[in-house]
Amino acid sequence: MEYLINLAILFCIYGMLALSLNLVVGMTGLLSLAQAAFYGIGAYACAIGMTSLGLGFFTTVLLGILVNGVLAFIVGKILSRFQGDYYAIVSAGLSIIVFSVLLNWKDLTNGPLGIFGISKPAVFGYQLSSNLAYLLLCLAAVVLSYFFYNLIDKSSFGRTLKAIREDEQLTRSLGYNTKHFKSIIFVISAVMSGVVGAMFASYIAFIDPSTFQLKEGIFLFTIIIVGGLSSARGSIAGALILISLPEILRFIGLPYETAAQLQQIIYGGLLVLMMVLKPQGLFGKYKM
Repeated sequence: MEYLINLAILFCIYGMLALSLNLVVGMTGLLSLAQAAFYGIGAYACAIGMTSLGLGFFTTVLLGILVNGVLAFIVGKILSRFQGDYYAIVSAGLSIIVFSVLLNWKDLTNGPLGIFGISKPAVFGYQLSSNLAYLLLCLAAVVLSYFFYNLIDKSSFGRTLKAIREDEQLTRSLGYNTKHFKSIIFVISAVMSGVVGAMFASYIAFIDPSTFQLKEGIFLFTIIIVGGLSSARGSIAGALILISLPEILRFIGLPYETAAQLQQIIYGGLLVLMMVLKPQGLFGKYKM
């Protein structure tokens, strides 16, 4: 039972991360690989706040929102000048920089040794000490994220983002400040990722920089490609598929090294298959 609860919590975490990334990549058409950076900042804000500063969980979430919001605003202004492959390269650079800071700023992050002893949050005075209670919090967060995504999707703001995706030059000629819109959605996506990072840190109770490398951003990219671009359902479905897949391999009985390599082969094969047979993903509205 605990195994299934743990799997469900991880699914919730990656489902929310996929929703946040789909706002930028799917809805706006910006090839961002920076999600792992904001995910990591939110996790470390929670870890440092709770272990070193003695803050409560929700206070550390606000701290992560503040740090991610400021950083995303600055970086978003820079990224808004780029398109396509250049946008992806610069955003990937941010992930590499943040990972290097987390790894080498030992006085703050404890470097490669990571941070231990992160406690579970308390809601209305009730400590979510059991995994089942934490799962209920995660499920509530997924539902809120799902509705928030759809709220943006159906709003005039969301329609403008889709117009930028289809033809940014035309949208600009109609009087819209496209750089402004791209910066705003980048900040929103970063803030969402930071909140999820805090939830992940509090659940695992230990974090280290290896979790927040560029490959994590690429994995999230794979989730939304499989599930579908600009689709909330696609984000959830993609997370469910790619989180469940390694667990299926676990029951085959292969050695760990073999299973890990086979997992990467299956991920790559699935990605190629989707791009050939269904390039818009399972529930997507657009092709990559």
